[in-house]
Amino acid sequence: MDSDSAAPDVVHRTTCRICGGTDLERILELGPSPLANAFLRSTEDFAAEQRYPLDLYFCGQCTLLQLLDVVRPDLMFRHYLYVTGTSTTMAGHNQAYAQTVCEVLGLTSIDLVAEVASNDGSLLKCFQERGVRTLGIEPARNLAALASASGVETVNEFFTRSVGEQLRATHQPARAVVANNVLAHVDDPHDFLSGCRELVADDGLITIEVPCVGELLDRLEYDTVYHEHLSYFSVTSLLRLCDRVGLSAVRVDRVPVHGGSLRLYLSRSTGGHSAAVRALEAEERLAGVADVARYRRFATDVRKSRTALVGLLERLAADGKQIVGYGAPAKGNTLLNYCGIDTRLIPYTVDKNPLKVGLYTPGTHIPVREVSALVDGAAIADYVLILAWNFADEIMRQQQTYRDRGGRFIVPVPEPQVV
Repeated sequence: MDSDSAAPDVVHRTTCRICGGTDLERILELGPSPLANAFLRSTEDFAAEQRYPLDLYFCGQCTLLQLLDVVRPDLMFRHYLYVTGTSTTMAGHNQAYAQTVCEVLGLTSIDLVAEVASNDGSLLKCFQERGVRTLGIEPARNLAALASASGVETVNEFFTRSVGEQLRATHQPARAVVANNVLAHVDDPHDFLSGCRELVADDGLITIEVPCVGELLDRLEYDTVYHEHLSYFSVTSLLRLCDRVGLSAVRVDRVPVHGGSLRLYLSRSTGGHSAAVRALEAEERLAGVADVARYRRFATDVRKSRTALVGLLERLAADGKQIVGYGAPAKGNTLLNYCGIDTRLIPYTVDKNPLKVGLYTPGTHIPVREVSALVDGAAIADYVLILAWNFADEIMRQQQTYRDRGGRFIVPVPEPQVV
């Protein structure tokens, strides 16, 4: 279902989206920013580009870190350029994920796995390979069509409680409802999780994967903040949310993807959260995740990191070194805009995603080229700034030819490091 196109482009909340509280402190201002995935097709589009507030707030009542400025979902998600199937790291992650869920639930050919925000269907194909029936729910028209064409049945809808009820009636209760990196995108997480609860079978599980706010704090992952990501979850804040919608967390896994993520396994059972989950919640609190002082320190460290990165790039440029980028991820666009890095320092970036090649990055207007541009021609860039730093190891392995020709890499966070 479409969001109301007559609604304002951005609305500022005054209450926490989990607990409804008003004890909200602004922690970090990243400045008016363009939408991180709103790539531009031509130079003629630059003048009309829109920017929206990008500020982080901490809720003193339930500890949720969040954005309060909510951009209309259809502006961000109806045509989407992030494709999960382009990374070998994500391919390996998906295979392991599907295997784990199949083993935990003992899935067979009569069972259904439904994935919310199923993207191009890459994860669901891993379940299909194991003989399990699948159903995707994806709001982006282009990605839903891509998945359907590849043999993954996909419903082109924004997911809500009512959609969950409808799919339970038209298909069957799902033994597994999978929602990776989507809960953070919704302004009403209660309605979203209630929809998952409606769709999942009584003996099934909901698996929710979200970036971990503890990793964000420890690794200064400020570039993972963009308008699509409305919430930044800890186990502590997730359990507050689960309590409100009648779900019990029976297991939690730490997974390395996207700079460090949490995967919670949720049940309709009323037995309460498991001891292992409660233990991780207690561990978080000891690390300061529920303390606003930890977030204030994070903001100070982010500003220092920005100064260090810009200083490094400017010194290299002053020495006549050429620097280009690798990747055109959403996180990279937050970093580029916050740091004020544009074509004066980086003339182009490269990306494996063909949907982004030939476009310009939001706000900074850096051209996106094919990866082969790194080694095309007699001369190569002296340094490559890895904007997709969560795939840095994969990228550096793949670009051995560039390294053999004397090229070096810069990993920008938590502190800029030349490799």
